[in-house]
Amino acid sequence: MLRVVIAEDAALFRAGLVRLLEDRGHQVCAEAGDGDALLAAVAQHHPDVAVVDIRMPPTHTDEGLRAAIRLRQDHPGTGVLVLSQYIETRYATRLLAGDAAGVGYLLKDRVADVAEFADAVARVAAGGTALDPEVVRHLLAASRRSGGLNPLTAREHDVLALMAEGRSNAGIATALVLSPGTVEKHVASIFAKLGLPASETDNRRVLAVLHYLRS
Repeated sequence: MLRVVIAEDAALFRAGLVRLLEDRGHQVCAEAGDGDALLAAVAQHHPDVAVVDIRMPPTHTDEGLRAAIRLRQDHPGTGVLVLSQYIETRYATRLLAGDAAGVGYLLKDRVADVAEFADAVARVAAGGTALDPEVVRHLLAASRRSGGLNPLTAREHDVLALMAEGRSNAGIATALVLSPGTVEKHVASIFAKLGLPASETDNRRVLAVLHYLRS
């Protein structure tokens, strides 16, 4: 069971999120309708993960995003999964700046796939990443235009894009119809080409994703 705080100003959508999560056996310990209420709820309840709408009152621009970034600074042990109606890659980049552990960015339409959404919540709560495939595709296109990932082969681009979504090697193998051993070789090659040596303190998958987002 996960402890969850939900920040969403649309009451009907928020109620749907609560029902979905509770049906999965999780506890929604607080609901918030704006960024200040979100921060207060997290400070009070110390949840495993917060699910946050990017656009909230008063201006419905990036209040939720700014609250999510503040939350990550003040409560690094709480995962943050932000939801957006639109693909806004600049917001994804701001959210992931510095550390991609325990963070996710999904389009609201993705919530309709209950299993996928529940998996993303659990992954973020456990310190992993969960990026919407559509957002990843846009980031990948921008990276290719900038030339930031030129050393990688086309297949390595595909593998890194799935890593950015938060997929495990097994998940990547299934998605690309490859053997686990082949995926491991591609991942090792990506680490080498991006200059990410083995480290006891840094998660190279997270660093590779950050390199990908910043390129």
